[in-house]
Amino acid sequence: MANVDAPFGFRPVGELGSNIQNGGTSKYLITSGDGQAIFKGDLVKLETTGYITKSDDGDAVVAIGVFNGCFYVAPTTKKPTWSNYYPGSITPASGEIEAFVYDDPNKLYEIQTDGTIAQSSVGRNADIVYAAGSTVNGQSKTELDATTASAGATAQCRIIRICEDPSNSDISADNSNWIVRLNEHQYYADVIGV
Repeated sequence: MANVDAPFGFRPVGELGSNIQNGGTSKYLITSGDGQAIFKGDLVKLETTGYITKSDDGDAVVAIGVFNGCFYVAPTTKKPTWSNYYPGSITPASGEIEAFVYDDPNKLYEIQTDGTIAQSSVGRNADIVYAAGSTVNGQSKTELDATTASAGATAQCRIIRICEDPSNSDISADNSNWIVRLNEHQYYADVIGV
């Protein structure tokens, strides 16, 4: 049965070791006027300035977590605004742009692949393939890069298991959904930022 091709970025689904999943996020700041859009489910990284920004595929730095929306005072309406995504180039009327990030390094995520990943990839690492998300619902379209699943390579994600979603659990077809943990995480690595 073919899997449904509908990428959604990283979706939190639990904790490593069946620890309690509380859905908690931490608050970080986005630089006023940052031109990069960040969608719900995108990886974000911490800059040396102390602000976060989008973390694309190919970044040689570790992620601090997964973006889950932002809050700011809109520059045109002057009203407090919640958004599933940061559209980019926002200079708030007042205050900072507050971003909410799943930053627990033990959090597990569901993510769709851009190709086929075999059961033998469990325990291996893979990078992501970034794609601009939807400006309609703010959802990411980032996928797991099936071509990078490798036993020894350093990569952004560690593959834990196949997802149990009946619409996307056929490992013989493209676009299956997998459970992963962030392998290159700010709070696992001895780095300050980019």
